[in-house]
Amino acid sequence: MVENRKHSVSVNELIKQNKSKRSGKIIEKLIPFLLLLCGIISILTTVGIVFTLIIETFTFFNQVPIIEFITSKEWLPFYSGEDASYGIWPLVAGTLLIAFIAMIVAVPIGIASAIYLSEYASDRIRKLIKPVLEVLAGIPTIVYGFFALTFVTPLLRTFIDGLSIYNALSAGIVVGIMIIPMIASLSEDAMSSVPNSIREGAYALGATRFEVAVKVVLPAATSGIVASIVLGISRAIGETMIVSVAAGSSPKATLDPTESIQTMTAYIVQVSLGDAGYGSTIYYSIYAVGMTLFIFTLIMNLIAQYVSRHFREEY
Repeated sequence: MVENRKHSVSVNELIKQNKSKRSGKIIEKLIPFLLLLCGIISILTTVGIVFTLIIETFTFFNQVPIIEFITSKEWLPFYSGEDASYGIWPLVAGTLLIAFIAMIVAVPIGIASAIYLSEYASDRIRKLIKPVLEVLAGIPTIVYGFFALTFVTPLLRTFIDGLSIYNALSAGIVVGIMIIPMIASLSEDAMSSVPNSIREGAYALGATRFEVAVKVVLPAATSGIVASIVLGISRAIGETMIVSVAAGSSPKATLDPTESIQTMTAYIVQVSLGDAGYGSTIYYSIYAVGMTLFIFTLIMNLIAQYVSRHFREEY
């Protein structure tokens, strides 16, 4: 009786195991299809965005010659009739000026932070600073924009006479502060991936900690650091709310950071708020500007991928 009971129990357990194996096999077969579906949705979304940009951009170029868009140095879309001008270069100049100022701020501070976290900081300090950087990266950009307008600009006006309330300098500085965590985190990851044996070899030759960090670890992590800088530039080019709030809305092809300028993203925000009617030339101009911005960011991302692949060190 006991043996029969044991036998019956073991049979029931085997039946349950077989059922669980069957359900597990079904799940295993479904998971690849679900993952494939997610990938297809991502690809279709990207294709849909690019397709919309291309179609609406061609509609704009049916109304405005592409030669004028590329060669004209004036962006005056709100003028009437023949006085209107759609030269993209003032918006491009403003965007690049903001990105340039931002990188002057972000690159030295970001790389210095990465060197400290990777080569000098103890595990306790690293665990303390890393979350602070992540919090800095998580602050909404609109908050950064008001910070630039209400704190950075008044502070700069105490040192710079004639500084406009809306200017490229304060907006660029705050954009640089915003992208410091990106550059610092990615650069620190690249430097931490350098094997300790390389550091130990440099120490054995008599190098100091600073020399090891700057002359050994930094060159070995060049691909990751350069990729983080290029991605930071791409992020600065695509920034919207900070420049919309603090940089102004005066499209100028100028290199003077104390003046009010307008970037491509700020113009898109301005028109999207209702300054132009649907179907008008001004309305379609935001798609042409968006396509230009898309091309810039795409080039930046391709450069980052090329640098990370071409200069990657394998240990």
